[in-house]
Amino acid sequence: MKNSVLWIIFGVLLIIGGFLALMNPFVATVAAEQMAAWIFLIAGVLQVFAAIRSGGWGARLFGLLLGVAYIVLGLGLLFHPLAGIVTLTVMAAIMFLVNGVLKIVFAFSLRGSGFFWLSLLSGVISVVLAVMVFGNFLAASVSLLGILLAVELISSGMTMLSYGFYIRKHPEAELA
Repeated sequence: MKNSVLWIIFGVLLIIGGFLALMNPFVATVAAEQMAAWIFLIAGVLQVFAAIRSGGWGARLFGLLLGVAYIVLGLGLLFHPLAGIVTLTVMAAIMFLVNGVLKIVFAFSLRGSGFFWLSLLSGVISVVLAVMVFGNFLAASVSLLGILLAVELISSGMTMLSYGFYIRKHPEAELA
């Protein structure tokens, strides 16, 4: 089977997964929270091993503290998923707000160019998203992470699908 077919199949599977996540955003939210928990836990363990192998005591101590913090965060998310969902939703809303404000500030540095309004609109949309999440926090907590996961799955699936069709027409352009 050609690699282009694998890219196309994987892209279709991701798109289907994204639509399934949109059909039940709460289950997708729990799945996203659990994935984050395992990622933090694995990253923490790897960080501890890296710290043990590092050279100086300062780097070793910092690495160990960071690794333990990741492990504690991962375990907290694993054993308290609802609290984890709320925490990650708050973090997402804060990220939307900070990102939006920074984009608005950045837009004013583009005044006079054709990109000012697009950048300003992007920043305003991010701030509005943050206000929407904080304004209806209970509903956002049970669905936001799942919707974000669904959008990411669909977006990644579209990219892989596009790449699969592209390398089918241009096999010399395939990534190594």
